[in-house]
Amino acid sequence: MATKRITYVLIDGENIDATLGTSILGRRPHPDERPRWDRLLRFAEQEWRQDAKGLFFLAANGPELPMSFIQALTALGYQPIPLSGASDEKVVDMAIQKTLDALRTYQADVMLVSHDGDFLPQVEPLLGGSRKVGLIGFKEFRNSGFAPLEAQGMEFFDLEHDVKAFNATLPRLRIIPIDEFDPIAYL
Repeated sequence: MATKRITYVLIDGENIDATLGTSILGRRPHPDERPRWDRLLRFAEQEWRQDAKGLFFLAANGPELPMSFIQALTALGYQPIPLSGASDEKVVDMAIQKTLDALRTYQADVMLVSHDGDFLPQVEPLLGGSRKVGLIGFKEFRNSGFAPLEAQGMEFFDLEHDVKAFNATLPRLRIIPIDEFDPIAYL
């Protein structure tokens, strides 16, 4: 029996949160400025026209799990993956790297939600075949090492503009295609 193809959406929550807070807002995001994670799964399903499974990786080095956040992720259809390790270990990166390696043996597609170049060695072997591989984040902050992978079939999606994962417009400076330019926004 043939199994139905699926897209695995791997979320580097720490990386997205740090980029949003430090690089875009310059402060901790308010609740209305955080990504709407349900939109991300819907985007993945609609973009590649197949079911998507969301894996949300988060560091949980404290004594307690962030249960309200974990419950919210579960209600949205994500599989939360709380991780712990030594203080000098990047446990989220390590887990995503292991997951990307494991996906090499699956007939599945992958959307990685991160900007981190630490995943390049694991992403590159996924390219070149029938598998779809995408990177979701803020275009201006993605590691430049991903750019050459577009020629190998990697697709890039902007978390704000393509996925439309935010209720509020973020204060980002970006190159605006003339077809999208709205002078009213600047008046």
